[in-house]
Amino acid sequence: MRTLPHSRSCFVCGESNPIGFQLRLETDDRTVQTHFVLRPEHVGFKQIVHGGLVSTLLDEVMAWACAVQAKRFAFCAELTVRFLRPVRPNEQLLAIGELIVNRRDKIFETKAKLLNAEGTLLASATGKYLPITQADALEMADDLVGDPQRVFGA
Repeated sequence: MRTLPHSRSCFVCGESNPIGFQLRLETDDRTVQTHFVLRPEHVGFKQIVHGGLVSTLLDEVMAWACAVQAKRFAFCAELTVRFLRPVRPNEQLLAIGELIVNRRDKIFETKAKLLNAEGTLLASATGKYLPITQADALEMADDLVGDPQRVFGA
């Protein structure tokens, strides 16, 4: 696995975002994953992590899976999440995302899963992503820490 670049500002991977998760993602050139522990301030109700934050994490690994496999940054157009078990704060977690279908670089179909340390599936997701323009990609790349060529190989 190799570590992917991250941004300065992103809520999930941004190193300069004081309220964000500040996660680091890695890839084997097929999947994207991240290991992490959510904090008590991420709960929504009675020691259960807010579902919107779980969705955000799954979206992040799927968006990066598009970047890794299709060599294009993309925005989420559709996100479907299945919450199977409660996600608890202070629990070691693993999120894994993968690009399933590239429809002629016009739409990317993805899937993701969230597992606890025992390997129990807590949540799963599917998504459809739209590639962004080259101009927008260049602007986004200015916010990256690390070499974008490690993603795009160009």
